[in-house]
Amino acid sequence: MNIVVCIKQVPEIALVRVEQDSGVVTPDGPGTMNPFDEYAVEEAIRLKEQHGGSVTVMGCGGDDAISGLRDAVALGADKAVLLKDDAFNDSDGTALGAILAAGIKKLGDVNVVLFGKNAVDTDRSVVPAATAGHLGWPQVLFIKKFESIDDSKAVVTRMTEDGYDTVETPLPAVISVVKEINEPRLPSLKGKMKSKSAQADTWGASDLGLDTGTLGPNSHTKHGTVTPPPPRKKGEMLEGDAATVANTLFEKLREEKVI
Repeated sequence: MNIVVCIKQVPEIALVRVEQDSGVVTPDGPGTMNPFDEYAVEEAIRLKEQHGGSVTVMGCGGDDAISGLRDAVALGADKAVLLKDDAFNDSDGTALGAILAAGIKKLGDVNVVLFGKNAVDTDRSVVPAATAGHLGWPQVLFIKKFESIDDSKAVVTRMTEDGYDTVETPLPAVISVVKEINEPRLPSLKGKMKSKSAQADTWGASDLGLDTGTLGPNSHTKHGTVTPPPPRKKGEMLEGDAATVANTLFEKLREEKVI
């Protein structure tokens, strides 16, 4: 059972700022592994422990992405791959799917590709489906349990708005997981020591045989400017008896067109 987990390095929310003049979101620090990807890494390791095989973590980004890949190795992943090229910068979800699909094809002999349900910075849930589309593989998104799996098929429980579905899919397939699927483990001391010396295979556009005409700034999705939310209005204390306060509050809400 050869499993690939696609992870993303995301900014730490507390360290993100918006540049007022340029309208650009600027993160401080190297960031961290996307929290939802931790559940995908954990599930991959559990599948490996049950069925054998290997777990490869794959990320697309700059040198900062190495720290997230090493964190996954510390948890039990066997190998790390970094897809890094200036042409990849600012790629949209569809372009990222093409990049990751090319990396997965280059690895070869992959049974399952796992993702977290979405990235906390963009919150799109687009990349797993885009990756499956570029691979030409089936996709099952938002699963909370593997009922069974072998080299040719998997039976999974998928969350829906009304409950859940039980779905059988042939393999290879792309699967995204929700946080209800497991409880991620903490890295062992041995894992931490292993991760310090872990090296990621680094592949660029030429290694993957990619045409950069639709990647990076050439992606179909264009980003506008970003501004921080306006500051909240200062609160006002209303005084008087209950009837007076109620009438005053009603008039103010009507002035603000809340009611």
